[in-house]
Amino acid sequence: MYFSNAKPAGTIKRVDTEKLPPTFKGRQYEIRALGLRDFAGLRRDDEPLDPFSLAQFAKLMVISFEQIEGLSEETREHLLGIGANAWSGGTCSRPLPNGWRLVILNPKHGTARNNATLMEEVCHVFLGHKANRLSIVAQNKQGKTVARDYNEADEEAAYAVGAAALVPYAGLKRLVRRGLTSIEMSRHFNVSRELVEYRMKVSRLWADYRERHPEEDEARALRRRTFGNAAASAGNNGNAA
Repeated sequence: MYFSNAKPAGTIKRVDTEKLPPTFKGRQYEIRALGLRDFAGLRRDDEPLDPFSLAQFAKLMVISFEQIEGLSEETREHLLGIGANAWSGGTCSRPLPNGWRLVILNPKHGTARNNATLMEEVCHVFLGHKANRLSIVAQNKQGKTVARDYNEADEEAAYAVGAAALVPYAGLKRLVRRGLTSIEMSRHFNVSRELVEYRMKVSRLWADYRERHPEEDEARALRRRTFGNAAASAGNNGNAA
């Protein structure tokens, strides 16, 4: 058995080690994630978590992108057009007079990705992370200015704990052994397929999953070959020109 005081309410809780992933770091993240799920009132380890309900306890107010005032039409079109994949969401660093903070989610990303984005913001609050101001830190090799407004360790922890809260190890392990595909599991947990596969990889369930779904390996290999052939063909055409 494993004892932890990582529960948000501060209560020491006994955790069954069979429900924890095999890596040390993974266990630390999982324990905190289980505390969040317990705080949210979930009783089953395969029960979907609604991050919007936890956002209220974290004093995070999610507002619609359409409610943002002061954006130029050009900026709005960029954020929702060609720049839509460059951002997921964000929390205002300055709180409202009542202590709440505004959160904006990318409306182009859909429910699955928005759930992961909001859960990461919720975890920043529950883990006690301090928001940093935007600062210019360097220029990359291409001469472009690189700006950073986060602590890398905090970002890793918030994302990992949030992902574990949305897709807990024990529930994921059971669904893998039942033979569900990553798409089916993503629908079950209301997250993206990429998040489910990330959780399988960091939780050491990926090899087991691949063994049960050899057809997906074949499909991935076919996509790689197709992409490689297309790239080679484009290169040959360029050389011929």
